[in-house]
Amino acid sequence: MLNFTLKQLAADLTARRVSSIEVTQYFLKRINALGKTYNAFISVDEGQSLAAARAADQLIAAGKAGPLTGIPLAHKDIFCTKGWLTTCGSKILSNFVAPYDAHVIERCHQAGAVIAGKTNMDEFAMGSSSETSFYGPVRNPWDTAAVPGGSSGGSAAAVAARLVPAATGTDTGGSIRQPAALSGICGLKPTYGVVSRYGMIAFASSLDQGGPFAKTAEDLALMLNVMAGFDARDSTSLEREPEDYARNLAKSVTGLRIGLPSEFFADGVAPDVAKAVDGAIAEFKQLGCETVEVRLPNMRLSVPVYYVLAPAEASSNLSRFDGVRYGYRAPQYSDLLDMYCKTRAQGFGAEVKRRILIGTYVLSHGYYDAYYIKAQKLRRLIAQDFVAAFRKCDVIMGPTSPTTAFNIGEKAGDPVQMYLSDIYTIAVNLAGLPGMSIPCGFGNKNHPVGLQLIGNYFGEAKMLNVAHQYQQATDWHMRMPEGIRTEW
Repeated sequence: MLNFTLKQLAADLTARRVSSIEVTQYFLKRINALGKTYNAFISVDEGQSLAAARAADQLIAAGKAGPLTGIPLAHKDIFCTKGWLTTCGSKILSNFVAPYDAHVIERCHQAGAVIAGKTNMDEFAMGSSSETSFYGPVRNPWDTAAVPGGSSGGSAAAVAARLVPAATGTDTGGSIRQPAALSGICGLKPTYGVVSRYGMIAFASSLDQGGPFAKTAEDLALMLNVMAGFDARDSTSLEREPEDYARNLAKSVTGLRIGLPSEFFADGVAPDVAKAVDGAIAEFKQLGCETVEVRLPNMRLSVPVYYVLAPAEASSNLSRFDGVRYGYRAPQYSDLLDMYCKTRAQGFGAEVKRRILIGTYVLSHGYYDAYYIKAQKLRRLIAQDFVAAFRKCDVIMGPTSPTTAFNIGEKAGDPVQMYLSDIYTIAVNLAGLPGMSIPCGFGNKNHPVGLQLIGNYFGEAKMLNVAHQYQQATDWHMRMPEGIRTEW
């Protein structure tokens, strides 16, 4: 069961070869035994999980099973989950129990999934290493001295360590794809608006997008089938006909045009990462794909553009955390203003404060036109580069991250170096495109390397087809860290 895919687990549950209670107990046992090693979870509630598993078994027995009925999933602790602690990895929400479900949680409930727990993350999704959490850093199952990536590092570590078969995450500048790459699993960020942001605690509203983590591209398709869908409560949710993201998995990729941006293969990428990515591209050529060179000339501006726009939106979104209505409140204060100041000073971590200050600065009088408006204009140029590139190719490929997993604390004192961890992923969010990362080999210290696939708007099914065909020819995605216990 340890390395079963969602498809295999669903088949066994439907055939009643195993019960949801047994599957849930199995993974809860793993979480209890190994969860602290990786610090992957913030909240686990065995009572609620097993109650949901019993209800799932009843649905299966009655022939009313959904696509994920009885399968335990982990959710990033950024999704409001009714009756569960929802902290966003922050002290300021450390006592907040959500009174309602996010749209993603609702969709998973409707599909019959069981909540195994809420996963650790960078505070308010601000980070690339899952070190900024109030609950301490997440550790990479391939090397516990290293980070798993961020901000969805808890979800990535949980899937990599086989504590759950799949998990949800969010991606604002690479926060699904980068931890998927560093943790040796698959992760997908859909086209902006495909997955509702309702109930997903906001960081940067024009960039945030929910998506899945899993072991295989096929499992990502099954997860996205559940997570995607129009939601009138989210003004940015796209009203489209439902689609089956697994429909093209078996399709041949012969003749597929792979775009290789020169900007992805410049001096910034580490040699061990470049070697693994080159090997993956060679495998695609064996599968009958063609490669073409494309240009993304404005991609070099994506990091500075992102770190103007995202903090600007964060400074507005995080103004609601003031100690008045919910969450942490400073225990001692002299008046209302003092309460606001002390609550936010004590409740937010250093990285969150840094981004709020930057965002407030770029939105302030005299700097709005110089920074924020200019960044929005550059954002449009970055998106136009992708439009031009997709006239020449069907999918774009390159490294997900410029390096493999770095050590905990290695970049914590240098924000700029930390921000550059997302240099290959941020442009995808700025353009609103779909992107994913799949394992394609190993680099130094046996750390995983991720291959990034970028699709055109609403091109998730094509990306998943390309990834699935690669995974039929290779087994990188089924490799497991040596440190995890395989039997009980």
